[in-house]
Amino acid sequence: MSQPPLTTMPQWQALRQHFATIGPKHLRELFAADPQRGVRLTVEDVGLYLDYSKQRVDADTLHLLRELAEACQLPQRIEAMFRGDKINSTEGRAVLHVALRAPTTEKILVDGHDVEPDVHEVLERMAAFSERVRSGAWLGHTGRRIRNVISIGIGGSDLGPVMAYEALRDYSRRDMTFRFVSNVDGTDFAEAVRDLDAAETLFIICSKTFTTLETLTNAHAARAWSVAALGDEKSVAKHFVAVSTNAEGVSKFGIDTANMFGFWDWVGGRYSMDSSIGLSTMLAIGADGFREMLAGFHAMDEHFRHAPLEKNLPALMGLLAVWNNNFLDAATVAVLPYEQYLKRFPAYLQQLTMESNGKHVTLDGKVVDYNTGPIYWGEPGTNGQHSFYQLIHQGTRIVPCDFIGFGQTLNPLPAQGGGDQHDLLMANLIAQGEALAFGKTADEVRAEGTPEALVPHRTFEGNRPSTTILAAKLTPHILGTLIALYEHSVFVQGVIWDIDSFDQWGVELGKQLARTTIAELVAADEPKLAHDSSTNALIRRYRQLRDDAISGKA
Repeated sequence: MSQPPLTTMPQWQALRQHFATIGPKHLRELFAADPQRGVRLTVEDVGLYLDYSKQRVDADTLHLLRELAEACQLPQRIEAMFRGDKINSTEGRAVLHVALRAPTTEKILVDGHDVEPDVHEVLERMAAFSERVRSGAWLGHTGRRIRNVISIGIGGSDLGPVMAYEALRDYSRRDMTFRFVSNVDGTDFAEAVRDLDAAETLFIICSKTFTTLETLTNAHAARAWSVAALGDEKSVAKHFVAVSTNAEGVSKFGIDTANMFGFWDWVGGRYSMDSSIGLSTMLAIGADGFREMLAGFHAMDEHFRHAPLEKNLPALMGLLAVWNNNFLDAATVAVLPYEQYLKRFPAYLQQLTMESNGKHVTLDGKVVDYNTGPIYWGEPGTNGQHSFYQLIHQGTRIVPCDFIGFGQTLNPLPAQGGGDQHDLLMANLIAQGEALAFGKTADEVRAEGTPEALVPHRTFEGNRPSTTILAAKLTPHILGTLIALYEHSVFVQGVIWDIDSFDQWGVELGKQLARTTIAELVAADEPKLAHDSSTNALIRRYRQLRDDAISGKA
């Protein structure tokens, strides 16, 4: 059922009126008025502790946001997703990444068919294959065991596996090398294989259709490299496996279809890392570790489905994101994990959030008159503190921050002056949230003896919103929980904005135009160009630069 235009809804108008009251209030004032705010505005469940007390909201804000969610039928939309309804309306597909991590006891239907047996059949095949490779039972063409794994994909077929491998590196096989190739720039592939022995290298080609241009280009480069080193076309069957549904294309490439691991059209690319796309993850951490990660996903799924909105972690995060985006006019969100293993987590979230909610029309095709998906970005702490935190603290733009930290480190090291380096890391996380919220007034700066001319430069406005997420330790289970938290938060935002969070038509136009352009770049004779003057000039200039380099003129 189509909802009324968002900005005309009484619940939206009520929030707009409320913002006129709370907008000018400083977090100092909100904390002073409620001594228990830092405890009261928290939620703890499924292994995560969420402190949103430093968001610029009060009890009335949260109540009005929940009313908006109810009016936008968020509970019904959540149930529709879990039920297998085709909520990806522009592509006519169900959205069932939750089925990838549900236990065998659950029954999830798509067009009347229970998909759980299919999901677990693939998982069991993945587990059996992973065990053969990890144990040394799977041998390469020359009889040597596999020590190197290179996953080739792009977008959701790459960002999730890369992030998961880096995040769970502490749990991975250290006698195996794992690398990832995504960029069609040949340098990406060349550097990935430069120091590897083809006889010990396994490639995983991740492409649902087995037609993705970038992935297949890199796959053929890998095939040529491997066959040249091993001297036999038949070697492909022992050094390549596929994550795909195109059995004909896989077989034509030379991969044994017995080593093809499928998934389904109700799995979106950016939601696929817990499907067979995660084969490299399973090879790295083992089947048990992979199942532990799936259990973490499922724990958050169950929480999201059943927890009331006021205690629902993804719902709260999603509604606060709407508040910051549409009422505080915050165009970006910084995700700041104080955990080196999560160094690729912000990059992963960039696709998850911006490909999902970077939309300009509603579900019924009408142009929106409000901002939708904000820009997500970030770096691990403490690195970012010496890079962009200056702008977050004293710049002219509000940048809401998500701080992510853990009670225990996986690599304890003593710190100078006593304690653990992890204590120093977490001291920085906690201090940054405090500094962003409360800042430092001009009077406080003067009281420190600062010369008057420097007072404006050393004053911190504060009132910069942030959320802090804490967990005991980064484990496969917690990683799954954390990813699902953001997956469902993205969905919540999309429901409020009345957009389709599960299509991605915006990535198509550039790819379509590139198919024409590549023919013009490689044409033997000067092609007849019919683009705009800039594009025509760029094509001609590239051809000249390339040809001059080849001929030795450059």
